[in-house]
Amino acid sequence: MHIGHSFATEYYMTKGSLSKKLESVQEERDLGIIVSSNLKSLQQCIKAAATALRVIAVVRRNFKRLDVNDFSLIYIYKTYIRPYLEYCIQRWSPYLAKYIEVLVRVQKAATDSVPQLRKHSYADRLKVLGLTSLKERRERGDMIKVYKILTGKEHIDSR
Repeated sequence: MHIGHSFATEYYMTKGSLSKKLESVQEERDLGIIVSSNLKSLQQCIKAAATALRVIAVVRRNFKRLDVNDFSLIYIYKTYIRPYLEYCIQRWSPYLAKYIEVLVRVQKAATDSVPQLRKHSYADRLKVLGLTSLKERRERGDMIKVYKILTGKEHIDSR
């Protein structure tokens, strides 16, 4: 993968007298995270949102009546939906508004699963359900990571 330039560079892997040309790719998947040559996170956002939306569809199909006071909705969201939106988020954190909106749409769809809350705004639905926005959770995660690095709780090899 060529990161930062688009020159026609060729790379070879050699072992003894054998040499093999490595093919160039635009994106690579590593531990479930899609890394693209332009380092933008659009494909990762789309993949995470699509997976989470499929889970929401399964929940809607299997739980016909979700109630505001029903603990299972919050439990299901926090256990089965939100992890897809936040997996390794410090690595691929979306920074463009259109990427962020892809993820926010998923949380809006999840909170819209409760019929009594559909008439309320997204912010009000979050408040009633006791959830925080994805942006607030990303910022909190970033602050926790910085704290761990600064206090030596997170060991980083700086070589």
